[in-house]
Amino acid sequence: MSKELMWDGLKEECGVAGVIQMEDDHTAELLYFGLYALQHRGQESAGIAVNDGDKTRWHKDMGLVSEVFDNEELEKLTGHIGIGHVRYSTSGESDVENAQPLVVRYRGGTIALAHNGNLVNARLLRDRLEDAGVVFQTTIDSEVIVNLIARYSNEGIHQAIRRSMELIKGAYALVIMNEECLIGVRDPLGLRPLCIGKTEKGYVLASESSAFDVMGAELVRDVEPGEMVTITPEGIQSEFFQSLPRRAGCIFEYIYFARPDSIIDGINVYEARKNSGRVLAKECPVEADMVMAVPDSSIPVALGYAEASGIPYGEGLIKNRYIGRTFIQPTQAIRELAVKLKLSPMAANIKGKKLILIDDSIVRGTTSKRIVETLKQAGAKEVHVRVSSPPVAYSCYFGIDTPDRNQLIGAVKTVDEIRKIIHADSLHYLTPEGLVEALGKPEKNFCLACFDGNYPMELPEKAQQQNGQRVFQRLDKENQ
Repeated sequence: MSKELMWDGLKEECGVAGVIQMEDDHTAELLYFGLYALQHRGQESAGIAVNDGDKTRWHKDMGLVSEVFDNEELEKLTGHIGIGHVRYSTSGESDVENAQPLVVRYRGGTIALAHNGNLVNARLLRDRLEDAGVVFQTTIDSEVIVNLIARYSNEGIHQAIRRSMELIKGAYALVIMNEECLIGVRDPLGLRPLCIGKTEKGYVLASESSAFDVMGAELVRDVEPGEMVTITPEGIQSEFFQSLPRRAGCIFEYIYFARPDSIIDGINVYEARKNSGRVLAKECPVEADMVMAVPDSSIPVALGYAEASGIPYGEGLIKNRYIGRTFIQPTQAIRELAVKLKLSPMAANIKGKKLILIDDSIVRGTTSKRIVETLKQAGAKEVHVRVSSPPVAYSCYFGIDTPDRNQLIGAVKTVDEIRKIIHADSLHYLTPEGLVEALGKPEKNFCLACFDGNYPMELPEKAQQQNGQRVFQRLDKENQ
């Protein structure tokens, strides 16, 4: 099934987690619960690798965390250090060979790595590594990173990571383990999130702090952009491999991707979304009977809008949470029923009412059109759409699976044209200034490239032209 058929929004990235303890005290189970809490970040595959100081054991497969692991599998994963991953494919095909963590054996031991993000120069590096005799087992850019680290491993794990980070360009949050320690690495712009938690018996890493509650951990802090943290059961050592004058955290973490109970770089995601609703109400007031949300990420926004506008919040759509991942839609007629299957209107709540419908984004417009039509067919008198982000007009190269730009409705249509296409009575997007206001931190802290095309680093095409020769010379010299 094409991923686009079931839902029209931006696709999740990946989630990573790590655990280190004094001894094996249900390490694999802790990772299981952590990945379960991060399941919203990827539903295609899941994996866990655990090390007991001598041997690495791992299991990974296609499917949700609860489908990939059972008690029998978890009992086989013994060790006091472990890492885990849930994946949505932004790079490479969707199959079990590309599931993570990746485990590489070399003459000094074993390295295991899990990666959230996307490299913009992966193709260049892969070509040169293959020229040097490296055999790749997957089609994902994460294998480029782990092979680079293994390549320099005779210099020690930390120097190997430093040298690898000098070569790779893009977005990454990495959790890495060997026989001795757990390591977390975050890209110099902080595009992808990574945070540190403390348990009674050790430490944990995770893409989001929301995983810590179920892992029995307390949030210590975020891994900073350009930082490498080395964690043993005794404590944390930190060093910065690169420092840049700005940050560029992915703004869609706050709009859509992160769980509302997460705190990322000091920003409470729930409050940020609620603030977005308040700003939306200020920017685009309209007379209506009820404020409602497209569940789930838009619910805090709708609550904020209702609070600021004085218009009551109500439920207008019920989400079916039990749709299987492999739902097949073989005909156009059945595809048209996809939204009705996932979101059912509450006719008793919406009939005869003027509605304010809150959504987090409009990507292609097909889903928004079907939702508006569904609400009107159920008796809504008017549907005024309010979006808690600016129009998505540019593709992402840093770990979010966005369509080609010509498929982004915000890139090829005006706001009024979009309003007509989705059959809304009015349409307003949150302005970039309003979004930054809602987050409460300076604009320079965020990547807004999907809205304005101002990418915080070179695009893949430019990277090939400008970075390629330098990377080639570096690797050619090392191959001599």
